[in-house]
Amino acid sequence: MANVKVITVPEGKICDYIDGKFRDDTPEEYVRQTIEKRLVLEHKYMASQIKIEHILQLGSSKKRADIVIFNRDCPAQTQEYIKLIIECKKETVEPKNIKDGVAQLQSYMSACPNCEWGMWTNGKQKEVYRKVIDEKGRTRFEDFNDIPSADGNLEEIDRPKRAKLKNASDDNLLFVFKTCHNHIYANDGLQKQPAFFELLKIIFCKIEDERNISEDLEFYTTSKERNNPDGQLTAKKRISKIFERVKKKHGKIFEENEEIKLVPRSLAYIVSELQKYSLLNTNIDIKGKAYEEIVGSNLRGDRGEFFTPRNVMKMIVTMINPTIQERVLDSSCGTGGFLVNAMAHVMVALEQEFASQIGKTKNDWNNQELRIFQDKISEMAKSNFFGFDINPDLVKATKMNMVMNNDGSGNILQANSLLPPHEWSDEFRSKLADALNIKKVDIRNYSDLEYFDVIITNPPFGGDIPIKDESILRQFELAHIWENRTTPGTWTKTERLQSSMPPEILFIERCIQFLVPNGRLGIVLPDSILGSPGLGYIREWLIKNTRIIASIDLHADTFQPRNGTQTSVLFLQKKTQEQKDREEKTGEMADYNIFMAMVDKIGHDKRGNPLFKRDKDGNEILVPDNNNILILGDTADGDRTVSLQQKKKLEDDQTIEVPAIFAEWKRREGLAW
Repeated sequence: MANVKVITVPEGKICDYIDGKFRDDTPEEYVRQTIEKRLVLEHKYMASQIKIEHILQLGSSKKRADIVIFNRDCPAQTQEYIKLIIECKKETVEPKNIKDGVAQLQSYMSACPNCEWGMWTNGKQKEVYRKVIDEKGRTRFEDFNDIPSADGNLEEIDRPKRAKLKNASDDNLLFVFKTCHNHIYANDGLQKQPAFFELLKIIFCKIEDERNISEDLEFYTTSKERNNPDGQLTAKKRISKIFERVKKKHGKIFEENEEIKLVPRSLAYIVSELQKYSLLNTNIDIKGKAYEEIVGSNLRGDRGEFFTPRNVMKMIVTMINPTIQERVLDSSCGTGGFLVNAMAHVMVALEQEFASQIGKTKNDWNNQELRIFQDKISEMAKSNFFGFDINPDLVKATKMNMVMNNDGSGNILQANSLLPPHEWSDEFRSKLADALNIKKVDIRNYSDLEYFDVIITNPPFGGDIPIKDESILRQFELAHIWENRTTPGTWTKTERLQSSMPPEILFIERCIQFLVPNGRLGIVLPDSILGSPGLGYIREWLIKNTRIIASIDLHADTFQPRNGTQTSVLFLQKKTQEQKDREEKTGEMADYNIFMAMVDKIGHDKRGNPLFKRDKDGNEILVPDNNNILILGDTADGDRTVSLQQKKKLEDDQTIEVPAIFAEWKRREGLAW
């Protein structure tokens, strides 16, 4: 950043993505900024074609259009050369609103003789129109799926080609997922959770169609189909055929007789919203954020399930550094975020390895090579990635998340993994044994579970969900009563069991039981475990059984707005039996250093709103994105501007800095993983 100009954003303002002006940070402005980014990054319009709050002459009055787009080679950016108009409203404004709805948009389009396209959106709903003038000079407005991209190819609006599928950018996929879910919720008479699972079926169909590389895309609905009952039925029949393939591939997610329950009209609408995107190729952070946010808002349970923020998951995965050959487990997988991030981390190495083998970078792979690589991903996922959760709805959601991120759904299993292994269901034990390539009878008790190289997890925690079952408690040393009677700080395990235990304590020991010797664990825990005097026996047990690699103290707002528990991330490496025997025999433990860090900035406040870096005067800092240089300017009325378009605020988030510091520390300590 040494040679980059930086500007600051005043409190309560945003810097417009297109023209660089400072505008009030309002819900309506959020919608507009999302659309502006989509116009440039997805539709490929040049920023110079786009004008914000452009003045239109409507008879004797003047109006401001939120966004207008001019033809690229027009002689002047005047009203007669406007090609497209977009009106952006806040969520509470409806399309039928007399003053601010679709009628207003259409009046603007009518006032611009060459304006062919218009879009109205409030962030939840979207209406797109094409203005058509018949041979008698009468104007009508036809519904369309979407506005055209810069190349003007109308065929792509109705039936996108595989090579032309778009990667979603920024918050646009979240925008689309919310739009689709809200449409189902409002129009199909379904409650939030059933509405979510209907959307899930459609996303599965989209992924299945994208994977069918050798065939033309079938996941589409044309504008004409979407707007008439016969066409809607045709679209539903087409998508239902894809769903039949989905059920055959994912028989443990969907029942054989299960159907898409959406009415044809809603289904056609949902398909039209999703069809232009490539869910497979969109950046993992963009689709992960979109998917996990909508899953969390619909499936969050009452078992202490507070899903880990994506930045924290990414930090943990990067630090623990799983490799291609290692088996990875999340024993409380929730929505699957840890596993998706771990898959993405390992896939980078897998892609490099495959590219080296065939002597081509990924951009040059043909369809056959892409299929071979996809098979390698599927095989790796089938062999090496595992997720357990007690909540069957979250298991289904995790499988979808893994499918959307390169097909790792095979080993996501529903189970209460704290139960004694002989009490696990026969189905769970059979599937686990098959995946681990062992005999089911080998999974007998808690001492027979050393199968995983890496575990990354955020177990449910809290005193309001205690474990009281004696058959569960007796498996764990940490479930016994420990006494501190001799040397201060030295604890002795008794034969007596606690009457109840918080689940997170039991999950610590279960995870160690799951690990192979020298296996690694990254686990999110309440700070009380690391600091409470009465829980000193847990820390003593950890020192005896593991090497404590690192402890990262997280900010108090990490899990806000839903949970204010102060947490840390603990990184442990399981000791071998030989190491433990040697230390017990000599009475001395190996001396080693522990990496410790405090994350004071987590990127959001206690309400969940993003936080950005500020200058010494308290103003948010804006820096160029993609190495662009910002050039400051002023308009005639004194507004400050920035000439280039791609700019971003700097998130005030220290989790992105920790892995590199840890990697250097690890190198100095001689840790090879």
